[in-house]
Amino acid sequence: MNFIQAILMGFVQGLSEFLPISSSAHLIFTSNFYKVFKGIEIVQHSNEEVFFDIMVHLGTLIAVLIFFRKDIAKICTAMWRALVNKDWSDTEAKMGLYIIGGTVITVAMALPLQNIAEALVFKPEFAGVLLFLTGFVLLFSEWLSKRTAAKKNEVDLKSSIFIGLAQGLAALPGFSRSGWTIAAGLFSGLDRTTAARYSFLLSIPIILGASMVYPLVHIDVHEALSYNWHAILAGTFVSGIVGYLCIKYFMKFISKFSLALFGYYCIIAGLLAAVFFSIY
Repeated sequence: MNFIQAILMGFVQGLSEFLPISSSAHLIFTSNFYKVFKGIEIVQHSNEEVFFDIMVHLGTLIAVLIFFRKDIAKICTAMWRALVNKDWSDTEAKMGLYIIGGTVITVAMALPLQNIAEALVFKPEFAGVLLFLTGFVLLFSEWLSKRTAAKKNEVDLKSSIFIGLAQGLAALPGFSRSGWTIAAGLFSGLDRTTAARYSFLLSIPIILGASMVYPLVHIDVHEALSYNWHAILAGTFVSGIVGYLCIKYFMKFISKFSLALFGYYCIIAGLLAAVFFSIY
């Protein structure tokens, strides 16, 4: 892991984590394009690279926490008040419950897919195919949403379960987490802004859990001391800054425009990646 590679991948992570274009697929593409350019075998994948992926995800987690700090404070306050008063009628308190419930559904869905997801890191052509499919999901969700007369601006139990399942399925690189969860929200009848807000808030427990659990279980402390920490921290910082700006402008974009642009992008990028890595 060198400095330039870390900066590049930090930028890619920050840009693609919240846009519905699959950050995991783009990290795989960027890493493997770099290896092809340098003449390194794609099957080579070090623990340092895996740890770096965790760290740049942590950078985007910090971006979510900062951007939605007021929302998070309101949800936590409302949940505490609901626990004390035994009254869960408040919208923000229910949102907290739906985030917890959606997270449980996500974990139950994602765990059986873990080995497949890890194997796809070495199969960028398959990640390209899944990104291609994500494009069609985005286009279909927009088509269906336009034919739904009434749009909901509050998450309910049914939509939280459906979105949680979508987030779990998005454990597979190429299935965009934000793309599939926002699409699931649109399928559930939510408006775009509500679907995006819930999608980003729902990402917090998952990214936080992965950032804590994986290093504790898989990373050897003595080995970690040998990592290029200057590059890792630089990449993490870049992912956080770019991620924050991405959330800020994407929330404005999605309130006015459809996901079709990202759908077409995923179809084209996925197809090109699948063909390129099939050849190499």
